[in-house]
This record gives sequence, structure tokens and C-alpha cells, in this order.
Amino acid sequence: MRRRIMAGNWKMYKTPRETVEFFERFKPLVVANKNHCEVVVFPPSICIPAAVAAANGSEIGVGGQNIYWGKEGAYTGEISGEMLRAAGASWVLVGHSERRHTVCHETDIDVLKKTQAALAAGLKPIVCIGERLEEHKAGKTNEVLVRQFAGGIAGLTEEQFAQVVIAYEPVWAIGTGLAATPEIASSAHKLIRSEVEKRFGTETSQTLRILYGGSVKPDNVEGLMRESEIDGALVGGASLDPESLFKIVCS
Repeated sequence: MRRRIMAGNWKMYKTPRETVEFFERFKPLVVANKNHCEVVVFPPSICIPAAVAAANGSEIGVGGQNIYWGKEGAYTGEISGEMLRAAGASWVLVGHSERRHTVCHETDIDVLKKTQAALAAGLKPIVCIGERLEEHKAGKTNEVLVRQFAGGIAGLTEEQFAQVVIAYEPVWAIGTGLAATPEIASSAHKLIRSEVEKRFGTETSQTLRILYGGSVKPDNVEGLMRESEIDGALVGGASLDPESLFKIVCS
């Protein structure tokens, strides 16, 4: 059985003080309920030390929202894997759609290099892939997913890939309130798993955990989690409230 991962991506929300306040409410809920899944929170980078300290005594993981592939250098505003580890992070998001399409226009090669840097630093990467609205409407979902997998993840070695988690996040469903149906998400996950099987073999494809991300909320998560292909969720806005995220964790 693949153990689920419920991950909250806070994006550019919360200060260190607000981070501590979140965990003061969230951690007791998680600790009191022996959950069947892994729980990870991705706060803004300046809040990582506060989150790590506040999560102490629990199994809640903390991760960075981005990583740069260089260890150090004249890269203003970037954060290396070693810096994330030193701050206490154990996870990192790679290739989130807002960095691919909205903010930084990261390429598949960028995603591959960042994933490799994360693994080299001992971080567990959640690598995001997904299609835009126009691609979805044009029936190009599978084409996009195959291309992003081939260009951004398939370049890893088998040993490296075994440490990766993939998140399918259709861009048209992120922050829009338009979550993919369980059937749409499951179909995309099956396609991703089949590509993994071609590149890395059946055993690896069956142990790989694939999360769904895109307007996940307490009122739609149970339907998504009923799909055997979906191994958890990457949650955006609904993860900012501790009670809301806990309901998702318990689904």
C-alpha cells in the first residue's frame, strides 16, 4: 500500500508569528489523531525555521516552496538545497505551475536540474506537472504530461527517481475553485504511472506516489481520495486554516 501524503502549500501567505499560531492549533489535532498519511506543510522560506520549531514533537514535515540548483553564488533571491536543509526543511516543491507559467516561466530542464539539486541536498522533492486550460480544452492533457515527464523527470536515474513524489496539478484548477473531477484526475494519474513504467519499470511505477493538486477542499477531497490512483493531495488555499487542513488530512 502506498501511504498517502497530504501537503499544504501556503504560497506567499503568513509571517513567522502567524506560522507559530497556525501550528499551535494544527499540531495538537495531528498529534491526537494517529493519521494514516504523511503530513507536510510548505510555508514561505522565511517561515521555515518557525514552522520546524513549532512542529517539533510531531511527525509533521516542513518543506520549501522552491529551490535553486546551484549550491551558492551570485543568484540574488535564490535559495539552495543546503540552505533549506540548514533551515530545517526536509521536503521541497519543484516545478509548481505558478513558477512554470505565471511567475518565472521555468522550463522542463529547470525542473530536472532543481529536482537533482534537491536530491543531492537530501531533500524529498514533490515534482509538479499539469496542463493549462487551453491545453485541457484542446484535448492535449496527455501530450503535455508526457512532455513534462520526459523533459523534467525522466532524466533522473532509477535510484534518484525512487525518492521522488509527483503532483498532478492542472493549471486550470489552481486557485480557480474548479477542481478536476475524480475521474479526470484518476485518468491523468494513470497516464503518468504508465509513463513511469515505461521508463523505470513496473515496480517503481507501482510504488510511486502521485498527488492531486487543484482547488482541493474539505468538501471535495473524499471523492478524490476514493480513487485508487490518487495518493494524496497538494492543497493550496484550504491549507491556510488549521481546521480546514486537518479535515483534509483525515479524509
